[in-house]
Amino acid sequence: MTSDLTSAPIPQLVRRLAIPAGTGFFFNTMFNVVDTWYGGQLSTSALAAMSLSFPVFFLILAVGSGVSTGATTLIGNALGRKNLNEANIYLFQSLSFALFHALFLTVAGIMLAPKIFILMGARGEYLDQALSYMNVIFSGSIFFLLNYVMNAILNSHGNTKAFRNFLIGGFFLNLILDPWFMYGGAGLPKLGLAGIALATVFVQCIGTFYMFSQLSKTGSMPSFRLTDLKPRWIYYRELFKQGFPSTMNMMTISLGIFIITWFVGRFGEQAVAAYGIGTRVEQIALLPVMGLNISTLALTAQNFGAEKICRIRETVRVSLRYGFILATSGTVGALLYSRELMGAFTQDSSVIDIGVGFLTVEAYVLPAYVLLYICVSAMQGIKMPIFGLAIGLYRQIAGPAFVFHIFTSVLGLGLFGIWWGIFGITWSAALVVVIYVSRILAKLEKDQEPT
Repeated sequence: MTSDLTSAPIPQLVRRLAIPAGTGFFFNTMFNVVDTWYGGQLSTSALAAMSLSFPVFFLILAVGSGVSTGATTLIGNALGRKNLNEANIYLFQSLSFALFHALFLTVAGIMLAPKIFILMGARGEYLDQALSYMNVIFSGSIFFLLNYVMNAILNSHGNTKAFRNFLIGGFFLNLILDPWFMYGGAGLPKLGLAGIALATVFVQCIGTFYMFSQLSKTGSMPSFRLTDLKPRWIYYRELFKQGFPSTMNMMTISLGIFIITWFVGRFGEQAVAAYGIGTRVEQIALLPVMGLNISTLALTAQNFGAEKICRIRETVRVSLRYGFILATSGTVGALLYSRELMGAFTQDSSVIDIGVGFLTVEAYVLPAYVLLYICVSAMQGIKMPIFGLAIGLYRQIAGPAFVFHIFTSVLGLGLFGIWWGIFGITWSAALVVVIYVSRILAKLEKDQEPT
């Protein structure tokens, strides 16, 4: 299951890994879409509270992404070198690493969430709803992180189907649990927005048991003792070294969403709700591309361990070609059906109008995300994750804080100043990424040439 990642044809491998992963991401995003739709059924205030919660929720996703990236890279590199003992050590240490971070997230999240939401402008019922949602999510952090790391283990072995199956099953289970937990019934009280969060945590819990069974069934995880999970700092340090920049990169996304939400929030609660729906639509358009990220990281990690740099360059080239085709389709769909897509989540005409304006501009940013995601995944696979963090700091924090102020306040462009600011910042970052990655791969190929 692992050896052909360094020998089989790249286009075939990209499809084999990316299609199941992309399918899983589709159902994961639809999972979030269902949550957003039900939130909209409660009230515009509940919908805005979910949008406000997203950058805080993203903290869990950021830590999970870091642990996952570190595990995939280090296990994949070890497998590429045919060092199974080292791969197994990183496997167990990754699970331990995830448990440690889950405990920290739960405690810190519940303590700090009120202050964060108040800083973002939430008050009264708006604040209460956001807290009722996020307190439940933080309490389930352990399930999110364990699923992340178990998926990383399977990805490093070339298996993207198990997580796909969990995400598909989780989507259909969520369709049942969301209205039940939200409206109550069969002995369960009406939980409102907290019910949507509880349904999410319950699905993640079921997923943890399923993913563990898949690790055992596929032979990706050997039998172990609890002592194997005891922290070994030399391996923790490597996981931190590879995963921390990825976590911080994702954290910059969270901070970026915070910055955007803060600027958008100055235009009212309806603008925040519209931005929240618009980002869900954007996620749907980018779904197929997300599978390419997973395949790029897995293929790059193993081939870097096997010192096959030419296959890494081919992986990037093939992934970008597929990605541009898919992103172009998303651009066309977002432009043609923006009003219908917004209308699927809310009947508020003001929210719909604002969201259409956002999607009209954001549709042209989708190809830039392809360049960013695939190239950054390749850099993570060759154990150079700091680059992604540097780009993230520019794209999510430094650029928006400066450009949004200029466009909205100085030039007086209002909300469209924010939308066009996102366009300019993302495309400039994408062009820098492509140039840098091309030079790095050329240097690695040159270093490999016999002297």
